Amino acid sequence: MTTTSAPASAPLRRQGSHRVSQSVFDGSRLRVVLLVDVYDGAQQQFLEAYEQLCNQVASVPGHVSDQLCQSIENPSQWLITSEWESAPPFLTWVNSEEHVRMVEPLHSCVRDTRSLRFHVVRETGGPAAYAESDKRSLQTAPRIGDGVIRHALTFTVKPGSEATVAGILADYASPEPRVDDTTRLCRTSLFMHGNRVVRAIEVRGDLLAALRHVARQPEVRAVEEAINPYLEQDRDLDDPESARIFFTRAALPAVHHVTAERDDPAAQRHALYYPARPGRGLRLAELLAQRDEAAADDPRSPVLRSTIFQRDDVVVRLIDVRGGLDAGDLALSLGLSDPAQAAELTTLPDGADGAGTAKDGDLTRFLQRARMELVTDRRSPDA
Repeated sequence: MTTTSAPASAPLRRQGSHRVSQSVFDGSRLRVVLLVDVYDGAQQQFLEAYEQLCNQVASVPGHVSDQLCQSIENPSQWLITSEWESAPPFLTWVNSEEHVRMVEPLHSCVRDTRSLRFHVVRETGGPAAYAESDKRSLQTAPRIGDGVIRHALTFTVKPGSEATVAGILADYASPEPRVDDTTRLCRTSLFMHGNRVVRAIEVRGDLLAALRHVARQPEVRAVEEAINPYLEQDRDLDDPESARIFFTRAALPAVHHVTAERDDPAAQRHALYYPARPGRGLRLAELLAQRDEAAADDPRSPVLRSTIFQRDDVVVRLIDVRGGLDAGDLALSLGLSDPAQAAELTTLPDGADGAGTAKDGDLTRFLQRARMELVTDRRSPDA
């Protein structure tokens, strides 16, 4: 496998007709749609807060334009659409502390929101509607999905409490997988790396409805209350604002997923944690995505499915591996074939002095440092 990487602006290879692939790294322009339900009587307050917000957003790198629309049928329903040069700059902004502070004035006048993100695939208009460079950024073909939405949450617990927290998180009754007629929980996988917890979920249907369904289940609420004393970031689940801020910061979006055309029902699920060097998280996630796209076409690769989650400098790769993580090509399993590049992009030490990876190229040791401990992996019977 080559160790050179494509420029950040270069689109990744599109999948074949039978390969599942979804990614934020294909270079297409992004359309973000935000559905907003405003409290009755708070419309003017919302408009003023939006005008302040949009002036700040205009200076964010990658932002192109936005529109604010109000329903002609229900004045409490609003629609915000924005266009971005591509998905990565939007994700960098929306997952930042700057964004958390920026949208705070909206909270007192908004009852509910729903965010949808779309790559621009085709566009109609006159000859001057958009530049030739914009045409080249449109997708050449649609991606093929599998109907599954993948999302994760991550947070840290107080050092020394890891074993207690793992016991609490492993010992709970699974919630009812059926959310409604169109939505159901498919799988929940929970891993730990030191004091970092990662909970990945797979959903068919409406992700927001599934998250709300899970939060309402008594068995889940009991587990959340039980781990509260051990969290490094305080939260009060009885305070909607406290809970909202915690889960906003804990969100770990999926930025890339690929499923190879070959499959193996006996594949084992693993997670790898790649703490990126400051400011390199998105680049590291993109590099892993490029490697996974190439590996999906390589019959030697033991990785059958890979999902990359990234927020700021936290990068997690969830993989389903044929024959176990240690049975196949270590470079393909790790997703980084060049030890020096791995050391350059991550803060994972590979030895007592933290310099072993670049010096001796020991991918086995690096893989063990990245490997997360499985706490629980639960799949719905009919998933």
